[in-house]
Amino acid sequence: MKTPAPDPIAALQEAWAAARPMARPWVTLTYAQTLDGSIAVRPQEPLAISGPETKHLTHRLRAWHDGILVGVGTVLADDPKLTARRVGGPHPRPVVLDSRLRTPPQARLLQHPQGALLVTTPDAPEARAAALRAAGATIVRVPRGPHGVALPAALAALHDHGLQRLMVEGGARVLTAFLRARLGDWLLVTLAPFLVGGVSVLTGLAAPPDTPSDLAYFPRVARGQWQTYGRDGVLWGPLVWPAPPAGPEGSP
Repeated sequence: MKTPAPDPIAALQEAWAAARPMARPWVTLTYAQTLDGSIAVRPQEPLAISGPETKHLTHRLRAWHDGILVGVGTVLADDPKLTARRVGGPHPRPVVLDSRLRTPPQARLLQHPQGALLVTTPDAPEARAAALRAAGATIVRVPRGPHGVALPAALAALHDHGLQRLMVEGGARVLTAFLRARLGDWLLVTLAPFLVGGVSVLTGLAAPPDTPSDLAYFPRVARGQWQTYGRDGVLWGPLVWPAPPAGPEGSP
């Protein structure tokens, strides 16, 4: 009898059910990259990396989460919907890290039935906040961190808004910030068989410059599993940090 292929969604559900309650959402970090770690050819230019099978898997992953988070750079570059339309829903609530409220009022994710949550800083212009509220957004102000929104405060606020499972989908600065802040419970990476030599997904993870050249100082996937989906491969598993963080937390 043929052994069924491992299912990352089932593994994620099992891990979440066994986890201890937290004062923040469970965080799943996920992205698609080429063989050389590229997510785009040039900055601010979207590149379709995932094949049809892994796009479907991504939408299954979205449907399991309460919220889906991106940085404002992704909104400005891609104008994404951030829905689970390929699997018919349910659709996670969009969350945008936007320290200066640059999200356009006409952004497609603001058309979500629940409205998007825009996480910003206390000094973001109130006039922009009012325009975005009129477009259906909920503005969540949290303290500023060294590089933008303070991530621990942002996650605590999202938990207060009822989000228990949060999918962090990008872009590169956001993913790097979450990893540097040690804020992630699970990782799922799609690997497409191309060589691009473009924008790296995790540039700056080794900051500050004196981070030791030792893998023990970097996050890793424990008990990782691998499965092919069409032309792509997918790696998933729990994230662990065996060493202290390399730098301050923050986000775009």
